[in-house]
Amino acid sequence: MQRENIAKTVGNNIKEARRAAGFTQAEVAQKMGKYQPDYSRYETGDVELDYGKIVFLCKLYNASPNDFFDGLLD
Repeated sequence: MQRENIAKTVGNNIKEARRAAGFTQAEVAQKMGKYQPDYSRYETGDVELDYGKIVFLCKLYNASPNDFFDGLLD
């Protein structure tokens, strides 16, 4: 799978986790110390998340990294 496809898949999974947790992009961006348009780029796969941000989002959404990388590790 190409790198950009992986980023888009992870971004989509993060978006679904955010929605399931009941947060808006603006709320999550504020918690991360970012602006909403910057956070949006994670969900679209335009910007890849680093490990620290993945851990932060896992804690915020009560999720595991497997939830974000579902379907990519098979």
